[in-house]
Amino acid sequence: MVPRVHGAAYFARLVELVEATGAGDRIFFTDWRGDSDERLTEDGPTVAELLRAAAARDVEVRALMWRSHPGRLNSEENSHLGRIINECGGEALLDERVRKGGSHHQKLFVVRRRGKPEEDVAFVGGIDLCYSRRDDATHAGDPQAAPLDDHYGDAPPWHDAMAEIRGPAVAHVLDTFAERWDDPTPLDHRNPYRAAAHRIARMPRRPERLPERWDPPPPAGRHQVQILRTYPFKRPRYPFAPDGERSIARAYSRAFDRARRLVYVEDQYFWSDVVAATLADALRREPGLQVIAVVPRFPEEDGRVAGPPMKHGQRIAWERLKEAGGDRFAMFDLHNAAGTPVYVHAKVCVVDDEWMTIGSDNLNLRSWTHDSELTCAVVDPDGLLPRDLRRSLWAEHLGLPEDDARLTDLDDPVRLWASRVGVPGSRIEVHEPPRLARRTTVWARPAYRLVYDPDGRPRRLRGTTEF
Repeated sequence: MVPRVHGAAYFARLVELVEATGAGDRIFFTDWRGDSDERLTEDGPTVAELLRAAAARDVEVRALMWRSHPGRLNSEENSHLGRIINECGGEALLDERVRKGGSHHQKLFVVRRRGKPEEDVAFVGGIDLCYSRRDDATHAGDPQAAPLDDHYGDAPPWHDAMAEIRGPAVAHVLDTFAERWDDPTPLDHRNPYRAAAHRIARMPRRPERLPERWDPPPPAGRHQVQILRTYPFKRPRYPFAPDGERSIARAYSRAFDRARRLVYVEDQYFWSDVVAATLADALRREPGLQVIAVVPRFPEEDGRVAGPPMKHGQRIAWERLKEAGGDRFAMFDLHNAAGTPVYVHAKVCVVDDEWMTIGSDNLNLRSWTHDSELTCAVVDPDGLLPRDLRRSLWAEHLGLPEDDARLTDLDDPVRLWASRVGVPGSRIEVHEPPRLARRTTVWARPAYRLVYDPDGRPRRLRGTTEF
């Protein structure tokens, strides 16, 4: 497994791999949003051009994208990219088989080579094939920017990550695609409006059968890779997860139970008292444990309506962890060299430099129970990959060379981070979610619970810390 931090590196790697495909090869991908004209490299192809050219070489292209709620930009862009794929000989489906108010948030991309299984590769993580994602370590932003809160400027700096996977786990990623593809529930089952929109976009109600599966690729390294998912409990039920699936939540809970020295998190939405409770328990149990979280400085929509519920949820998590860990818990946000805040969209976790995840899921109840999510968990027998990923991220954020000995020392990492605040070259600031006024909390609390962080577990599990 190889981490691909930042969209520019991921997109460049994707172009390299797809352009090497030929007749008989296969491409499968799932995305929350895809913009057909997002340019993947400075001088390279757009998303549509890359996939159209692959289809023209007789590469089989299959795509699953979320059919988002009416009026959202995702719906228009996904429909447009889907039409292009279908018109060039591939097959794209718009999928709304979600829990009410939920979304398909998985992001995966699989390339399989006929007769060359050692070259098969899969990607799992947080980067969508859309505007704003093509940024790098300088965080100058993507020239093709998507709307974001005004605090982030005209070209919002964007921090994100994907995992490049080889070996048998590629087939496990493809299993996730195949299960959703083969779900017999009609794609437009929600209402007549959606059915009409589906026909206008020339999308099938039910997909064609996937081609016969090839054997998994051969082993490609010593990393132990586990593919984890979230699916909500819903009706009609998922045939592959009739009570939902919460393997992401269970894996995090087990990892936090075993944490002894450090939990490092980069997360777009670090909120939820239920999720924070698992970390708080670990802080109380282990007096030597420290927790560092990196989050966005401002919500993606920091208006009078959308901002307060998000801030309320994050404040709940912050207070619970401060109460449990005191100075052993710290939260930070990022900015670039110009001082512009960086939007942290990454979903990365490293525990004790032994266990790590990169995925689409955030540390909140919505991602652990309500939306569809996909993450890659890795255990490295040598302990090198989690450590090297953490060191590279810390070097970037703290303005230190990657061979700086302080990046290896886990005895007091919170002190290291605190010492780098305001130092030239460092990109971090202490982050404390604001305490909302009582009159704001009155309405922000229920909005947070019902809309921003809903619980998608079966009724018997709600109100508990069980998953």
